[in-house]
Amino acid sequence: MSGHLQQKSRISETLPAVSRRDFLRLGAGIAGALVLPPAFAKSAAVQERSLSFSNTHTGESLKTTYWLDGEYLDDSMQEINSILRDHRTDDVHNMDTALLDLLFVLQSQLDSEDVFHIISGYRSPVTNAMLNGKSKSVAKRSYHMRGMAIDIRLQGCELKNLQRAALALKAGGVGYYPSSDFIHVDVGPVRSW
Repeated sequence: MSGHLQQKSRISETLPAVSRRDFLRLGAGIAGALVLPPAFAKSAAVQERSLSFSNTHTGESLKTTYWLDGEYLDDSMQEINSILRDHRTDDVHNMDTALLDLLFVLQSQLDSEDVFHIISGYRSPVTNAMLNGKSKSVAKRSYHMRGMAIDIRLQGCELKNLQRAALALKAGGVGYYPSSDFIHVDVGPVRSW
């Protein structure tokens, strides 16, 4: 064996065994830290992420830790998917974890632990088409149908302050609906209306 190959072999013998899952998690963490806005980078160091919801249509409430020690918790994710379901059809859809993280960071930026009032989470295609037929402010290909959008207000926070904080994150779409008393946030391209 050549000296170069022997040196490579000795190096690999001294490295700890790393599972594929650990390697991917490490790579995702490094990549995420390189591109995260400061508010997200600060929240990435937190060991636990919790959210509280109150669904304005069903009256249901939920307070849950959805992320712990680097992992999304399946049971909590199912509870979140349920409370954010399409209240018109009862269809449940997996919500995008990036959206939940956006809410967590938004809440952290506002130094709040108050409840998010949910006006609209997931929307089935049937519900979205019906709403689009009634109002042109509802997008035909809404991110709500992909579990990537939510319409909210935050208890104890002025709507304008919530909108400003969401815009400052530059993490997706932000819509301001003061006459209906909510903002829209999504994890699509950065834009506002």
